[in-house]
Amino acid sequence: MRTPDSTTAAAILPLVGGPANVLTVAHCMTRLRLGLRDPSLVDGGALRALPAVLGLVADGDTCQIVLGPGTVARVTPEFEALLTTTADRLAPHDAETTTADLLALRGAELKAARTRRNATPLKLLLRRISDIFVPLIPALIGCGVVAGLNGLLVNLGVLPGLTPALTAIAAGFMALIAVFVGYNTAKEFGGTPVLGGAVASVVVYAGVSKVTVLGVTLAPGQGGVLGALAAALLGTYVEKWCRRWVPPTLDVLVTPTLTVLLTGLVTLYALMYAAGELSSAIGTAAAWLLSTTGAFAGLVLGALFLPLVMLGLHQALIPIHTTLIEQQGYTVLLPVLAMAGAGQVGAALAVYVRLRHDTSLRTTIRSALPAGLLGVGEPLIYGVSLPLGRPFVTACAGGAAGGAFIGFFSMLGDQVGSTAIGPSGLALFPLLSGNRSLALTAAIYAGGLITGYVVGFAATYFLGLGGVAPVRRAEQAAEQAAAV
Repeated sequence: MRTPDSTTAAAILPLVGGPANVLTVAHCMTRLRLGLRDPSLVDGGALRALPAVLGLVADGDTCQIVLGPGTVARVTPEFEALLTTTADRLAPHDAETTTADLLALRGAELKAARTRRNATPLKLLLRRISDIFVPLIPALIGCGVVAGLNGLLVNLGVLPGLTPALTAIAAGFMALIAVFVGYNTAKEFGGTPVLGGAVASVVVYAGVSKVTVLGVTLAPGQGGVLGALAAALLGTYVEKWCRRWVPPTLDVLVTPTLTVLLTGLVTLYALMYAAGELSSAIGTAAAWLLSTTGAFAGLVLGALFLPLVMLGLHQALIPIHTTLIEQQGYTVLLPVLAMAGAGQVGAALAVYVRLRHDTSLRTTIRSALPAGLLGVGEPLIYGVSLPLGRPFVTACAGGAAGGAFIGFFSMLGDQVGSTAIGPSGLALFPLLSGNRSLALTAAIYAGGLITGYVVGFAATYFLGLGGVAPVRRAEQAAEQAAAV
């Protein structure tokens, strides 16, 4: 019996060019990410018209279908299963069909290759970095919430016998995150994933404290996720070089050995030190940015984050967040960026109030608003503000105001951070941390949210709907006339 999720998967597959056009399938918190042979085969209009689809982002040979949290996690396995069974069912059984299919696939591959050539190196790099870190987000969220709960129990002096166990649970993943980063990096760049994890594990191995480089003793974890990413990337290229030159009879023995040995030595004697310096620079720069130019920096970051989300490039910030969490125990950037979602909520509420006769749009807002309050902005972006035009800009204004609010307090020495990445909005409260009391940190963050809500609402109510209401009324009248 079909479920709504399997029905959605079945509806999506032909609209992205069918099984032969799908190369890779993955998902993040809200989006089904498909790597395609030929992006021109995607029927964007029909995809957007599907009830479960909240938005669509086309980026080179990747198609990102916004389904929302929870839904995407259920639809993805249904889509993968359907992809496999459909491919099996449609496998050619005669020479004529095989030749035609091969020619069609070859043509699609040539068009996809042309698309890849036209893609900018920066966009490709950001997409690959995103694909490395996105699979880690569920663990980061879970461990972050446990860390927040543990901190609350410690501050209250409650259940002292349980807190060491919670500390181990929350810190275990972060202590070994370099291994997972290395594994995903090798997988993304075409190497053997377990070799990527092996060379990255050198970064967090306790025994590196016995290694001295230029008179300086290394520290376990030095370089963090950046060192692990660099080590795995180097290991991938060493492995590929070995595959080309090592005789096949010796490949199984020589290639893994040389990959681990050569990459491990370079990691110990160069990459860990360089990545450690870069990680320290990131932490110093973030602290300086908010403590010195906090209000202005918060305004700019809060204003620009929604466009990054719209383009699907916000995931490229994950390595920076992760580096800050490794160094300081929390990232001070995420609460500022979270203000963009507050501006979006305020803008949606203004649209809801002003366009009270537009029942279809108000229904969309009611269904997307809970996710927006919890920091998942795509449903409101693609369902409300972006299609209307100006409300997207006024939502960014709300985010800028909320970011400036938190940035102002950073200038006063009150840091607001998050112990994990992923949630924002109201869902970020359990993850809050900082250099002051938890109550003050939560109060500043709440003040930023309220500022974002209010400014986003006011800017949209008074400035963002000048030409929208007449257009929507004309559209409704046309629809009613067509129905009659």
